[in-house]
Amino acid sequence: MTALPQRIVCLTEEPTEVLYALGQQHRIVGISGFTVRPPQARHEKPRVSAFTSAKVDRILALEPDLAIGFSDMQADIAAALIRAGVEVWISNHRSVDGILGYVRRLGALVGVAAEAQAYADRLATRVDAVRQSAAALPCRPRVYFEEWDEPAISAIRWVSELIGVAGGDDVFPQRAAASLGRDRIVADPQEVVDAAPDLIIGSWCGKKFRPERVAARPGWAGIPALRDGELHEIKSPLILQPGPAALTDGLDRLHALIRQWALRQPAVRQRPR
Repeated sequence: MTALPQRIVCLTEEPTEVLYALGQQHRIVGISGFTVRPPQARHEKPRVSAFTSAKVDRILALEPDLAIGFSDMQADIAAALIRAGVEVWISNHRSVDGILGYVRRLGALVGVAAEAQAYADRLATRVDAVRQSAAALPCRPRVYFEEWDEPAISAIRWVSELIGVAGGDDVFPQRAAASLGRDRIVADPQEVVDAAPDLIIGSWCGKKFRPERVAARPGWAGIPALRDGELHEIKSPLILQPGPAALTDGLDRLHALIRQWALRQPAVRQRPR
């Protein structure tokens, strides 16, 4: 029996994306139904789980020697698989550095540590390039990022960090440090009004962002972002998965929105806050 896992079930998208990027997709025997990256995975691999639920019998029929998931939200799935004798790795990384470390650990787990190190280095270089580009912008917007609407939940840590990398300032950085969604609920809408964000970015996990609903919230009409029509969407698979997508397409989209805003500002605002 080989010491390396040969039949991996990926319970979230990020291990699938990383394994494909490392040329190790042949090890994957099942994926999350929410997987969209890389696109070919949906055509090549059976979908056996959601995020908080999974078809355990179907997973077991695939005879996996490793299942990979993310966070306490998948604890029940992990427990069921462990009781059935499956080895499970649940990661819990919540930062940009954590994502890079995750890539390195996953690569080492399947025997391609050097390739994973090189891939993580390329991702880190890409992040640094965006940071340098953002440093040249004439001013920085205040950004309210909303990952859910009912109740309103603000940015998770890696998103908050990426807002900073992209040239903006998260209006609720203290909430971003909380790992659980319930600790990032913005219970009082007045907090957003008082924060006066220049940009509002919605990424409602699993459903389309509705800017008209945000604009209709009582008392929000005077927020600079609403006054100036600066309500935007970033699709959740690009930014809310703690994997390579967030550091590439997600970060690029953040930077594009922030850059466009900064270059539209009158000369009187052309200075960092």
